[in-house]
Amino acid sequence: MNNVETIKVVPARYPLRTVGAIVALFVLAVVIQSVAFNPRWEWAVFARWFFDPVILEGVGQTLLLTLIGTALSVVIGGLLALARLSSSWLLSSLAWGYIWLFRSLPLIVVLIILYNFSYLYDTLSLGVPFTGITWGSFETINVLGQFSTAVVGLTLVQSAYTAEIIRGGFLGVDHGQYEAAAALGLPASRRTLRIILPQALRTILPSGFNEIISLAKGTAMIYVLAMPELFYTIQMIYNRTQEVIPLLMVGAVWYLVITTVLSAIQHLVERGLARSERRSAVNSSRATRTRSVTTPTTQEPVHASLS
Repeated sequence: MNNVETIKVVPARYPLRTVGAIVALFVLAVVIQSVAFNPRWEWAVFARWFFDPVILEGVGQTLLLTLIGTALSVVIGGLLALARLSSSWLLSSLAWGYIWLFRSLPLIVVLIILYNFSYLYDTLSLGVPFTGITWGSFETINVLGQFSTAVVGLTLVQSAYTAEIIRGGFLGVDHGQYEAAAALGLPASRRTLRIILPQALRTILPSGFNEIISLAKGTAMIYVLAMPELFYTIQMIYNRTQEVIPLLMVGAVWYLVITTVLSAIQHLVERGLARSERRSAVNSSRATRTRSVTTPTTQEPVHASLS
């Protein structure tokens, strides 16, 4: 008679994890109850101002500054990254100096200096340096207005951070990829855009989107220029109405919406890249199997004996 021993599987228990979850839920419930039912938060004032046209115009200015600053910083940062990776010591040194300078200066300092640039230079000219050839001359105070100063300041600072992110992504690609592309005789531009950049994007994108989110929040510094972006608009309203907390909550929620949308875009882009890489890997493996199957086997020559 066979004795069959039954093994009873007991699931692992984590009592501390359960206690921690209960405590966290309790704290969350207390915070929600305190915020929702405290009349001093003035949620009615929040609801009245949240979709106000003045607030929406400030949100539009914030989004526009974020979009332009991101586009320009990617272009300039990409060029700086390539200069840092260049074999020319002069280009590499100049790019390093730019990155060192604008990573060291706070954004608010850069904005104030640019806004007062007309104190240093009355006019800005286009022409050949060290000669009398001038194609155009403009008054500095007219060139660097509120919006243009904000765009230039954000771009100068953000380009330094973007350059380091792109450089790090390029350095993360195995050097053998460079050598293989060069051995195929591809020009440098094609090697960079078609072979190195697609591989570096997996490293660049997470940090790059973090910087875009920081740029969106950093537009709040534009208030020093008295430009009606989101934060300055909210300041002007609560200085007039003295409804400080509900209007600050309006700004906080709008910044949460902007950063959430950017995070969702980041997730979609990263998932698309991952799907594309999986598809490329599957196609490569299928092609390899097809070549191995269709490769003709060599046969030994048959020699007929003649008698």
